[in-house]
This record gives sequence, C-alpha cells and structure tokens, in this order.
Amino acid sequence: QVQLVESGGGLVQAGGSLRLSCAASARTFSNYAMAWFRQAPGKEHEFVAAVSATGRNTYYADSVKGRFTISRDNTKNTVYLQMNSLIPEDTAVYYCAASFTGWGTSRDIYQHWGQGTQVTVSS
Repeated sequence: QVQLVESGGGLVQAGGSLRLSCAASARTFSNYAMAWFRQAPGKEHEFVAAVSATGRNTYYADSVKGRFTISRDNTKNTVYLQMNSLIPEDTAVYYCAASFTGWGTSRDIYQHWGQGTQVTVSS
C-alpha cells in the first residue's frame, strides 16, 4: 500500500508562487510514475502535470505549461510541484497520485491518491 501526503498549499496573491510537496511511503518509489491533479469547486478533477518513474520525462496541461514545474527526488521519496505566476483560476485542491503501471493524463492510470492540499489564489 502506498500512502501519499501532500503539503505546501496555502493562500497566495496572484502572481505569487507556491511549492507543493508529496511524500510517498512506497519502498520502491522510483518504480512509480507520479502526477498532480486538481479539483476546483464544482468542477471535475483536472490533470496538471506528470513525471515518469525515472524523472526524465514530464508532461503538463496546457493551462499550466511554462508556469508550473514538476520534479521528483527519488532519494527522498518526494515529488514536487513548483507553481509560479499563479492566477485565481489555479485555485483548487491539489492531489498527488502514483501509478505503478505507466503514466499519462487520465485519472484511471493512477492507483494511489493523497488527501489533497488547498491552494487559493487571490486577485
């Protein structure tokens, strides 16, 4: 069983930055692709970014490309999401997800999920 714990959310003004972290309990963390999703009030879960198990490959939603960066440190069992130039539309609960079977933009690929961390961007 993989446990994921997100941290780093909070309230920030538009144009500001936040860095989210997701700590994983998996012994074989380096075998898991990782991703961030988000859910705004009244909306469906939205893919944000993903990183392959090795960390060599990343993929971003168009809405965050150029502003967000996903990275991972396999020695610390942690994945990060650096969020810059935040806008009010980024306000959501951000979820970390792990997949042992591949990676992509679909929620169905990911078997393990964290509880989420709230990000609020004020205008």
